[in-house]
Amino acid sequence: MEDKKIHILLVEDDEVDVMNVRRAFKKNNIVNPLYMAANGLEALSILRGEGKIEPAMPQVRRLILLDLNMPRMNGIEFLRELRQDECLRSIPVIVLTTSNEDRDKVEAYNLNVAGYILKPVTFSNFVEVMATLNRYWMLSEIP
Repeated sequence: MEDKKIHILLVEDDEVDVMNVRRAFKKNNIVNPLYMAANGLEALSILRGEGKIEPAMPQVRRLILLDLNMPRMNGIEFLRELRQDECLRSIPVIVLTTSNEDRDKVEAYNLNVAGYILKPVTFSNFVEVMATLNRYWMLSEIP
């Protein structure tokens, strides 16, 4: 099912959360390529093809998993910049964060996120969330 492969950019500064995402992908046999950025500035660089990652992230079939609380450029600032960029604005973004603040939820949805998910506390719940997200993006038509 190569044509359904989605290139996922995880924008997350917490190494434990990065490890949990990797482990949850492995546990759920999610084989979509996973790219990493520690903040919004790094993420924009990767998405624009300016990043120093190998292999470079393809410019098609992309999805972003976004934390909000990050240094340098936080998730909301990143979303504002992303939505103003003609080439990047259509990339689906799912917020995966610890922030349960109503203002963050409202702002994220105002910036057209595809979903806002609170990070589960336990690893088993985290695995379930990743499995559900995987089923969703495998059903979704992403250009």
